[in-house]
Order: sequence, then C-alpha cells, then structure tokens
Amino acid sequence: MQAQSRLVTPILIGGCVIIMLGFAIRASFGVFQIPIASEFGWPRAEFSLAIAIQNLAWGIGQPIFGALAERFGDRRAIIAGAIFYAAGLVLSAYAVTPGQLQLLEVLVGFGIAGTGFGVILAVVGRAASAEHRSLALGIATAAGSAGQVIGAPFAELLLAHYPWQTVFLIFAAVILSALLVLPMIRAPAPATRAELEESMGKVLLKAVRDPSFTLIFVGFFSCGYQLGFITAHFPAFVTEMCGAIDPSGTLAALGVSSTSALGAMSISLIGLANIVGSISSGWLGKRYSKKYLLAAIYTGRTLVAAAFILTPMTPATVILFSVSMGALWLATVPLTSGLVAQIYGLRYMGTLYGIVFFSHQLGSFVGVWLGGRLYDAYGSYTAVWWIGVAVGAFSAIVHLPVREQALEARPA
Repeated sequence: MQAQSRLVTPILIGGCVIIMLGFAIRASFGVFQIPIASEFGWPRAEFSLAIAIQNLAWGIGQPIFGALAERFGDRRAIIAGAIFYAAGLVLSAYAVTPGQLQLLEVLVGFGIAGTGFGVILAVVGRAASAEHRSLALGIATAAGSAGQVIGAPFAELLLAHYPWQTVFLIFAAVILSALLVLPMIRAPAPATRAELEESMGKVLLKAVRDPSFTLIFVGFFSCGYQLGFITAHFPAFVTEMCGAIDPSGTLAALGVSSTSALGAMSISLIGLANIVGSISSGWLGKRYSKKYLLAAIYTGRTLVAAAFILTPMTPATVILFSVSMGALWLATVPLTSGLVAQIYGLRYMGTLYGIVFFSHQLGSFVGVWLGGRLYDAYGSYTAVWWIGVAVGAFSAIVHLPVREQALEARPA
C-alpha cells in the first residue's frame, strides 16, 4: 500500500486526538505537586521522584511499544497503552505513601509510551508521503502541545471543585475515551524491498554502530531534561516566586486571579506557542537540514533559559519566557523523528525512534528528580536551571557532525 499523498488524512486526525488527550493529562502533573505534598506533608523530592520515575518508565516503554506496534499492529499497542495509563491513574488516586505513588507511576509512564510520540509518529510517518512527512510529523507533535494548552488549566479548574484523587479518576476516563478514534488508525507500512527483507535485529545493529545514531541519542537528552524539569516544577516555582515578588498588582492587570493560576497558565502558554513552533519546524524540516535546525533550536533554548534566570522574575517575564520557550518546546520532535526515518528508513522507525526517545526520558528523569532534590537541599531551583543551560548548549554542538544521508546510500 502506498503512503497517502494528501497531508490531512483520517490517520493524522486520529493520531492527533490520541496524542492531544494523552499529553493534556501528562502536562498537568506539575499542578498536582502542591496539593498532594500539602495533604500528606511529603518533601518536594518525593513527588518529584514519582514524576521522574514516570518519565523513565515512559522512556523504557517507548521502544517496547514501538516494537509491539511493528510486530502486532499499531492499534493493539495503543489499546494496551491506554489501559496502562488508565490503570496507573486509578490506582494512583488511592496512593497514601510516596513509595506507592512512585511505584504506580511506572504504569502511567508505560501508558504514555503506548499512546504517545513513539507509536503515533511512526504511524503518521508511514502513512504520509515523503513530500508531506516532515510537516505531518510537525502537526502530530503540535497536537501534543494543544493538549498541554488545555491540560494544566483544566486540572486547575477541576482541583477547585474536586479532590486530586477524583481528578485522577476523571483523567482515567478521558484517556480511555481516546480509543474511540482507533478505527481511523489504519496505517500502511511503505518500505523499500530491502527494508522489508531486513530483520529488526540487523537494522538495530546497523543503527547502534552508526556514530550519527549515537549523536542523535545523546543530543536528545537535554530536550528531556528541560521539558521534564519545567513541566514538573515550573507551576510550583512560579506560584512561590511570583507570590513573593508581586502578590497582587501585575497579576490583576494580566487578568490572572492567583500565582497558582499563573503557574498553570504558563504551562498552557508553552503549549500554545509550541503549536506554532512544532508545525513550523516540520515545515522547515522539509526544506532545510534537520541537524542544523536542531542545533539552532537548542541554541535558542539555551539563550532563553539563561536570560530568564538572569532577569528579575515578574509575572510579565514568566509569560515572556513561556511563549519564547514554548516556540522551541517540542520543535525538536518532528525533526528528530524525521531524521531517524530519513537515515534509517520507515520499516522500524517506531523502535529506532523509541530508543532515541529513551535518552530524552533519561533527561526527563534527571531534570524532574534533580529539581526536587536540589530544591529540598537549597530551597532554590537556580542550580537546576543552569545545568539545563549547559546541557542545551551541549546538544546544540553534538548535532553538527550528524550525517543526514540515508545509511544504505552512503559509500562503503
């Protein structure tokens, strides 16, 4: 079956819905940090470790679900992911100790893996024509940002009326509702004859022996570090810092009722700006070198984060940072996934991208966990921010030597 020649297809629409709902829930977890820690009196590091474990489980699960999708079918992998996700949320609602919550976040992490980028981008990538692939991947990535726009504010709204346990149960029902679009997920598997004849083991071996694969893997670490830290800690960071700096006037002028609402709004603004950023990066990836675009994005993140740390915080600077960082937020995803498909082919794109994404989630684990640990130790996130600046600069550099030519087309 040939790849779709149209850009907008039922596969793309269905994939966007699944990613949007899954990421709406995932992006809201930072909003729960203060309510859960306050109810049980947990140190900040305990909740941070739970979210860090969730991110690590997501990374471990991503190549597993990618391989399952390629072996047993995309829809079966997505169904399994939704069940893991819902089960983790339901059981987490009854957690009363940090250890229980941390253990159950493994289920949530696997659920995100089964309903997230690794599986869905592979479906979209295989279904799209070469002409539209980069842009289609950008649109699917932007759907995750659309979920982020609504996730944190929706969680904040629900928490104003229900205990956090009830909100988790509501979210479990939401992720299961994503399965209603599964009939739209019927992706072809376009591949060359050589790709079809090669086993997964041979393709994986070729990839891990390729220095470019290693550079892409290492470079994706900082993306995860920055996203994990900001998603998990930024709402609480904004609530505390802006509450001390500007408890009333500016917030009222911005139409924001509280610093807590500003924290939730900041995550939403990041997602809103990244809708434009992800689609733009997908469009640019069709026309320009993906590795140079990735280097530019990581450089931009480094400069934005450094400027934010060095500037006195106000509600206005929070909003400016959210929009600026949001434009670069998931812009790396369509380029990185597109680079994997371009170099190593489409047949095992889900598995190979899943392996690369594991580095992203290692970074998320470190960013989330280190944020909580250093906050409890020093009462500040400053060191964590500067580490993020350093790893962002490192990622900008390591993408430069990547060879973008298809592996099979390279001279011996």
